[in-house]
Amino acid sequence: MTQSFIFATANPHKLEEVKAMLPAHIRLRSLSDIGFSGDIPETEPTLEGNALQKARYIFDRFGKPCFSDDTGLEVEALNGAPGVYSARYAGATGSQEEKAQANMSKLLAELSGIGNRKARFRTVIAYMDASGNAHLFEGTVNGAISEEPCGTTGFGYDPLFVPEGYDLCFAQMPLDEKNRISHRARAFGKFADQLRMENEKHC
Repeated sequence: MTQSFIFATANPHKLEEVKAMLPAHIRLRSLSDIGFSGDIPETEPTLEGNALQKARYIFDRFGKPCFSDDTGLEVEALNGAPGVYSARYAGATGSQEEKAQANMSKLLAELSGIGNRKARFRTVIAYMDASGNAHLFEGTVNGAISEEPCGTTGFGYDPLFVPEGYDLCFAQMPLDEKNRISHRARAFGKFADQLRMENEKHC
């Protein structure tokens, strides 16, 4: 039985990555697929709050099962920054690629001369089911920030993040390898388990 969900994102890279993580019976519709082109508020001070805010915003307008995620890069030497502000660390203007470059440049400048490069990525998914009930799922991956960007795939801070136990940054890994270990993969694995249980109830 096919299940259809709205994924509250306008990021095509993230949509492609998440499609590869979920079971084959899941059909994802992006914001552009449902004709939504406005801005979704992200004004909460936590990843959990932002994810819930975005999912509820879309659910209240379309009344369909939907989910959103919020991800933060938390750097130990920067007391957990950029954290919830990761996507707009260096400002909110420009294309996604321009903002990513500016964010990475700022992060490297902040860490200049600092030996402790420990960091973690954390993803929180907020899912609004057909009845309007909210569910939260979290995934984390530990690692370190490289001295300079590397690799050509991925998005966001992927060119700077080297997961624990690996010599490659996320942007150097094939998508299927990244999807086995990433923070987003771990959160979406828990989310997929929830969807399987719901699907079994309706079969």
